[in-house]
This record gives sequence, C-alpha cells and structure tokens, in this order.
Amino acid sequence: MNIEALLSAMTPQVFERIQEAVETGKWGDGSRLTEQQRESCMQAVMLYQAKIARSSEHMTINENGEIVHKSKQDFKRELSSSPTDAIARFKHNDI
Repeated sequence: MNIEALLSAMTPQVFERIQEAVETGKWGDGSRLTEQQRESCMQAVMLYQAKIARSSEHMTINENGEIVHKSKQDFKRELSSSPTDAIARFKHNDI
C-alpha cells in the first residue's frame, strides 16, 4: 500500500481507534487483534505520529522514523509557554 495514500485517508478519529486497539489489544467491539493486525496497526500509528501528528507525548516517532524522548526540561518549556487561563484553579473551600 502507498504510505501517502494511507496517511491521507487516516482521519484523527481513525488514528485514535487504531491507537486504542494497539494499546488494549482489542478492537472497539471487544474482539482481539491478531498478531498481524497488531503489527500493521502499530506501524500505522508510528507513521501517523511521524508524518501527521506533532505529539506532545514523552516518547514519539519523528519524521525519520527515529524514537524521540522528551526531557523534563522540554515538558517544562511546553507548560510554561501554555496560557495560564487554560488551568482551572480552585480555593480549598470551593472543592
């Protein structure tokens, strides 16, 4: 199969379903993935992460197919650049 055709046809919703299937070993209906399905789905997830998604996960795959690990400093930088109004703050009595 053509990789570019696969990626262009994969919507974010399809990616999430395939990623969940790889993580749980089951399809949404509860049926188990075969080993071949799991391997194919895992490759599709890695391709999508590398070419489409700019993941904020600790470990992901870059465009060259290499595993990328983010450091604590990278996470701190991302959090500090995030708008502070995106975090809900409560007083002790509010909870």
